[in-house]
Amino acid sequence: MNSVMFNPSVKTSTPAQALMQILCLTVFWLLLLATPLSGQAQTPNSPADSMAVQVRQWLSSTHGVVAKDVVIAPLDHRLKVQACQKPLVVDHPFASKETVRVRCPEPVWQLYLQVSLPAVGPAAPANASKSPAAPAKTVVVAKRLLQRGVVLQADMLEEVQASPGNADTQLLSSLKDAQQAELTRDIAAGQALRISDIRRAVMVKQGQSVMLTVGEKSEFQITVRMEAMQDGRMGEQVKLKNPDSGKQVSGVVTGPNTAKGL
Repeated sequence: MNSVMFNPSVKTSTPAQALMQILCLTVFWLLLLATPLSGQAQTPNSPADSMAVQVRQWLSSTHGVVAKDVVIAPLDHRLKVQACQKPLVVDHPFASKETVRVRCPEPVWQLYLQVSLPAVGPAAPANASKSPAAPAKTVVVAKRLLQRGVVLQADMLEEVQASPGNADTQLLSSLKDAQQAELTRDIAAGQALRISDIRRAVMVKQGQSVMLTVGEKSEFQITVRMEAMQDGRMGEQVKLKNPDSGKQVSGVVTGPNTAKGL
């Protein structure tokens, strides 16, 4: 009968050691599952999220701030951001850093965002008093490219809200300020208009017929067709001639091809 030889090099596991091995394997797999794959990119969930990422990256590189600390004011819930097929163009349309314009080349659209940048200088004392927030400022911008000399119409412009921190007092604040005005230079789409960008438009041109009104409407008033002897802008005095009698009179331009007698 062969006797069984005991081999001292073979070790048997105790129940405690087996339990320890199971725990180590469990922890290993949990850590492996919790670690994201290096090649897996975190993609935005919507065009609005993608826009916010690009805006924060642009502000970070432009102003040297931390992208995640940039606060973007919520958009109107009725506004749906379209997916852009090309990289967005981001800039500051005004002097203030708190207003950002986002433009998409394809399909063509643009949005204005209100942002808050983190402080880059020394922090203000915790007990420093805070001044009340200033109201948003309304400015007038061009809907499309407008060339010098064009007479502005309401459908060419729109009013948008700019940052209250914008200190440029020369910006137009109402569409009424641009009515019957003429541009003195080219204005790009989305650009804000300044007072120096407009002047009173030519309402009466030499050689054209002009309806001259004489008298007061509440009393006695007549209207006569005259011929303009010179160009005239809104509110300017021009010479007019009666084509029948040849008599010349003066009138004040009140609108397109209209004037009021002195």
